[in-house]
Amino acid sequence: MEDDSKHEARKKLIDHICDMEWEMFDKVQNKGGRASCQNDAGFFKKMRECQFGDWNDEMLLSYSSDLMNARDEGRNLPMEKYAFMMEHTCPAEFAELKDSLPKIDEEKAALIREIVAAQVEWERDVDRQYPYVRGGGRPLTSDKDTPMTTSFETYLTGELKTYSTNTLLLYVEYVHKLKEAGVNLALLAAERTVRAYGYESLDDAEQKTRMKVERMAR
Repeated sequence: MEDDSKHEARKKLIDHICDMEWEMFDKVQNKGGRASCQNDAGFFKKMRECQFGDWNDEMLLSYSSDLMNARDEGRNLPMEKYAFMMEHTCPAEFAELKDSLPKIDEEKAALIREIVAAQVEWERDVDRQYPYVRGGGRPLTSDKDTPMTTSFETYLTGELKTYSTNTLLLYVEYVHKLKEAGVNLALLAAERTVRAYGYESLDDAEQKTRMKVERMAR
C-alpha cells in the first residue's frame, strides 16, 4: 500500500508540474502567431510526462517550486526558454530580448554546461542505437541551429536556464549517480515516449519504423 500511495503522490506531482507548464505555454506569444502545438494540451502534457517520469522526487519538488515561484512573480518559464534559445537561432532578435531575461551567473552556467554535455552524449548514444526511431527528430548539436531549426543542445540549454540553482544542483547530482550506475537518462525518456505512442518498447518501435521506411522506399 505504501508503494501505491508513493506512486500516486508522484503521479500527482508530475501532473501538477505539467499543468503549470501548460498554463504558461498556452500564454506564450509567438511572433508568427499561435503555434499549432499550443492547441493540443494532451500531447504537450504527454511529452512532458515522458521527460519528468525518470526524475527523482527531489528534482520534481524543486522544479515544482520553480514553477510556482515564477507564477507568483508573473514570469512565464516556457516563454523565457524560447527566448534563451534564440541566442543561437535568431541572435539579432535575442539581442532585443536579453535585457528582459533573468541573468545567468557563472555557477548556473557551469551547472548547465555539465548537464548539457552529459545529456548530449546520452542522446547521441540513443541516436546510434535507434536510428529509425530518432531519424526525424531535432538535430543534436547547436552547430546545426538555424532560424527554423533548433537543436536538442540549444533547446535543453534554453530550458535549463529557466531552472533555479537548487534544481540544477539536484540535476547534476542525479547525472553523477546515473553515470556511476551506467544508466542513460535519454534512453529511459525515449522508452517512455515510444510507449506513450503505443509501442511495446524502443526495439518494437525501431523495427516497425524501419519496416515503414523500407515500404515507402520501394
